Amino acid sequence: MSIYVCGVTPYDSPHLGHGRTAIAFDTIRRYLEWRGFRVTFVSNVTDVEDRIIARAAERGTTEPELAREFEAEYWNQLRRLNVRAPDAVPRATEFIDQMLRLIGELVAAGRAYVIEGQGVYFEVAKFADYGSLSHRTPADLLESAGRSDRVAVDERKRSPVDFALWKAAKPGEPQWDSPWGGGRPGWHIECSAMSLEILGEGFDIHGGGDDLLFPHNENELAQAAGAGHAFARHWLHAGMVNVDGEKMSKSLGNFTTLEELLDRWDPRAFRLLVLQTHYRRQMEFTAKELDDADKALGRIDQLVRRARIAGIEPADSGDSTPFRDAMDDDFDTPAALAFIFDTVREANTAIDQERADAAQLVATVVELTRALGIELRNETDEPDADIQALVEQRDAARAAKDFAESDRIRDELRERGVVLEDTSGGTVWRRDP
Repeated sequence: MSIYVCGVTPYDSPHLGHGRTAIAFDTIRRYLEWRGFRVTFVSNVTDVEDRIIARAAERGTTEPELAREFEAEYWNQLRRLNVRAPDAVPRATEFIDQMLRLIGELVAAGRAYVIEGQGVYFEVAKFADYGSLSHRTPADLLESAGRSDRVAVDERKRSPVDFALWKAAKPGEPQWDSPWGGGRPGWHIECSAMSLEILGEGFDIHGGGDDLLFPHNENELAQAAGAGHAFARHWLHAGMVNVDGEKMSKSLGNFTTLEELLDRWDPRAFRLLVLQTHYRRQMEFTAKELDDADKALGRIDQLVRRARIAGIEPADSGDSTPFRDAMDDDFDTPAALAFIFDTVREANTAIDQERADAAQLVATVVELTRALGIELRNETDEPDADIQALVEQRDAARAAKDFAESDRIRDELRERGVVLEDTSGGTVWRRDP
């Protein structure tokens, strides 16, 4: 199974929208592997682009230095979310030759033309299937071209919807030699060239955020097919994120970086929250929903702790048919999670009743959550640093007979789903199941 996912343009810190998309496709990858497929997973880095050039100039640094800085931050935050590294991470600047070859094929096929001093453009009118992926008519495309900040309008173009394959060099910008003069690639050509080079023609799945459907993915398909290459067999698009009912945007002041988010909450809770919404649907994000996801995660962790304390030995997992059926239906993670939480409840009942199937039920929960990229914790794991710090502050308050402060901390921890038990050996905490 071959998968190509449009990756990051590293000009700023990664935000929760990046996290949502990365988790969605990491989960798809993990599930396919759990089902026995051998998956080759590729995700690119656009390390030359208008926003990188502008941000580097603003900060007084070079484009490669800026891209390396924010790319490193991106991968660091994805590791915290238990998102596995791709098998290949092609960077645009490493595949210039492949892009030039594909552009040359399009020019030779009569589907691209040169504007002197401006660059090379794909002629949309010469590709009859243009618009088929995004289900747009020629009138829709002309209207979008006038509105989109991603589609350059130039009077010398044969049509407003024609798009750049190669941009002529401008002073102070990175550039490479080409048969059409010095310049740099357009945004869309890189993914066509890199996916074909690494995965070959007719690869299985092309993924990305649904904001890339048009024009980016539509243009990718046109470039590859226009040059005679079989492209992706299936397209998957992850929905966007709304924060407190509004689209996430810096201008609205609801822009949250992954670092800010994951420093405040358990990264596993954010992963669980993402999976509670089908990957194609718009995801609603609020602090309350993330708190609720954290509590739900605590219930699963608590099951594993209970099983260990009860002396339940590891066992093979049981029937997971409802989980498989859900995931086989367009990766329906909400339905898959519903089965997992039903199994958690049944496993707790089995432990209470000392039933023989308790071990198998617990093993099923552990296996299926791991298949979704969620690693569970038990009491042998290191406790959360922030919770442990609050517990120690409460112990100090009790020792100083500051019972008001002690009660305040207990209430705060209770709101976070943490239950305290005062024992002769000190305070023990656990998540409320």
